[in-house]
Amino acid sequence: MSLLEVKNLVVEFPGRRGNLRALDDISFSIAPGEILGVVGESGAGKSLTGAAIIGLLEPPGRIVSGQILLQGQRIDQLRESQLRHIRGRRIGAIFQDPLTSLNPLYTVGRQLSETILAHLPVTPAEARQRAIGLLQDTGIPAAAQRIDHYPHQFSGGMRQRVVIALALAAEPQLIVADEPTTALDVSIQAQIITLLKSICHARGAAVMLITHDMGVIAETCDRVAVLYAGRVAEIGPVHEVINQPAHPYTAGLMAAIPDMTSDRERLNQIDGAMPRLNAIPPGCAYHPRCPKAMERCRSQRPDLMAAGATRAACWLHAGATPAGVAR
Repeated sequence: MSLLEVKNLVVEFPGRRGNLRALDDISFSIAPGEILGVVGESGAGKSLTGAAIIGLLEPPGRIVSGQILLQGQRIDQLRESQLRHIRGRRIGAIFQDPLTSLNPLYTVGRQLSETILAHLPVTPAEARQRAIGLLQDTGIPAAAQRIDHYPHQFSGGMRQRVVIALALAAEPQLIVADEPTTALDVSIQAQIITLLKSICHARGAAVMLITHDMGVIAETCDRVAVLYAGRVAEIGPVHEVINQPAHPYTAGLMAAIPDMTSDRERLNQIDGAMPRLNAIPPGCAYHPRCPKAMERCRSQRPDLMAAGATRAACWLHAGATPAGVAR
């Protein structure tokens, strides 16, 4: 059974000339213990999808249709007070900049303990011991001493470990990690990714990992969803999507990655840019940039359909059986 199900999610922002659709019929699911990568260019809708799931959409953005289910319970229509109980307890969040997640005026121990006490039936002394254990689990040395330090006394990589500990404090079933390694150097990135994988597999938590880095996706995820202009372009097992991309956009992303075994001097690029929300073309949103666009692509929007081991929203696979909502 899926831990998280997102069904036909639509998010809009009101504009002067009508509503702007930022997420358009997004569907996917995540199983317990699974890491799903969500990848795409800036503006594809990755972070917005995560924010909708956590219940942190910035006004005036709003969910206008679709469903978000956590263990079969619909959470997209809950009041803010109800969402607060789910946030932290059942859904943890890790953001790109740890300084935005940590209060500079409180020690990390106080912040961890308060989170634990808010969600779990423990005493303050038990909460402190649990906080020390979380810091140890996330690889912070001398955790018993460092628990009384302030965020500014930690390096960037160590702060991100504290944020991961904070996200895991109440043993959530789902973790939404939005660009958790982007602000870190490469060697620290690898440590954080390894840490996230090992902790989540050990605890059986599902992870939605939002990133624009296909290298991080390849190293970390079980499956990947490729977003373009607020729509799912392709979804499937990470190995298949990376090595045999079925959607021309995915193929373009993969071709743009430097290849250490190749002696080519220039990187491939995808011509053009992601369309603005008020100028998304009819049919397939990618067709103005697509080298394989057909007449049908310009007028008819493709749904996700079977494309080998993955599912892709592309008319190149129209001969295959329609897949409907993909896992």
